[in-house]
Amino acid sequence: MDDRLIVALDVPNALAGLELAEKLGDAVGFYKIGLGMLTGGGLALAQELKDQHGKRIFLDMKLFDIGATVESAVRGIAQFDLDFLTVHGDPHVVRAAKEGASGKDLNILAVTILTSLDRADLDAGLIVPGDVAEIVTTRAARAFEAGADGVIASPREAALIRALPQAEGKLIVTPGVRPAGSAAGDQKRIETPASAIAAGADHLVVGRPIWQAADPRAAAQAIVDEIRSMG
Repeated sequence: MDDRLIVALDVPNALAGLELAEKLGDAVGFYKIGLGMLTGGGLALAQELKDQHGKRIFLDMKLFDIGATVESAVRGIAQFDLDFLTVHGDPHVVRAAKEGASGKDLNILAVTILTSLDRADLDAGLIVPGDVAEIVTTRAARAFEAGADGVIASPREAALIRALPQAEGKLIVTPGVRPAGSAAGDQKRIETPASAIAAGADHLVVGRPIWQAADPRAAAQAIVDEIRSMG
């Protein structure tokens, strides 16, 4: 298994997630469980995959609230002994999350700008004007300064983030990864697995190109092979 590949279990419920994980077997060692799975038994699935199958777990909650609420929520999540947790990259959120995770081996990853958004989307949301890559890089730097263990960003910004002095020893996790020939879906800032690794990503998050494939295990293995070809 190569843990640089994280498979997103964006399926309806825990039973479907467990079925997919069984199909993937030892080809995949790291799974992402997000909000869409939360009401379908996501936390129970996370525990089962970790405790009974030896998998690593990325809980993608993208928490955002006042500091006290974020700290409390993260303290509760940290009791599950998972590996990664996402929060929004605002410095007050990151600081609160790190406080909540204190004493646990839970990596707090800060979301910069969602990979499904482009400049028009940011304009609609009244986000500060400017180049998307520059905004992502600035948010990453501020998140690192607030204590984030890593950031979530598209592969197109990975190289800029990796070049930041604040990024030394930090993780870059990239969704928006699509094997050559795959449909983009709702992602707008995408690259291939090889391009993402070359740009400095530590982990790639891939969902639909794997679980929608006729042979999910073969699709996952092809991505792992492409990652390994980069060294």
